[in-house]
Amino acid sequence: MQQGDKQAFGLLVSKYQRKLMRLVLRLVRDSAEAEDVVQEAFIKAYRALPGFRGESAFYTWLYRIGINAAKNHLATRSRRPPTVTEFDSEEAETFDDGELLRDQNTPERILMSKEIGATVNVAIEALPEDLRNAIILREIEGLSYEEIANVMECPIGTVRSRIFRAREAIAEKLKPLLDTAPDKRW
Repeated sequence: MQQGDKQAFGLLVSKYQRKLMRLVLRLVRDSAEAEDVVQEAFIKAYRALPGFRGESAFYTWLYRIGINAAKNHLATRSRRPPTVTEFDSEEAETFDDGELLRDQNTPERILMSKEIGATVNVAIEALPEDLRNAIILREIEGLSYEEIANVMECPIGTVRSRIFRAREAIAEKLKPLLDTAPDKRW
């Protein structure tokens, strides 16, 4: 694989392409541009493959390349990703707790779910980039704290702090919707 075996690399591309696309799409927010960024990330990964030392898992190394490619893309476009104002109902299908939402399909619950989803998306988009990337990698991509530390190239304590701060910011935006006590997060 490290000798640049195209067939083996092709298998890795097919294995990780959808996951990397989901990650990049959350950062870039335009599917055509995200496809370009993912393709660029795989090209960069292929070229950098001889230098891959195996100190981290391949996908954390690839995610790091993808995040950097997305950052570079946004910097060259000199714009930030647009704020999401509507809840993407297709995205709800990938949530682990999606079954719980579907079991109670009253109009009020559907509306509340959409409001919560929209609020979470807006809250995530409003986060500083380091917090946003950490929470996306943890909650959406399902990476471990150690894997996130490798992707973000920072200590695991920093990852824990970023995820905690991101969750607190999101919880603050959700409090009015959930009628929680002032001293409770949810």
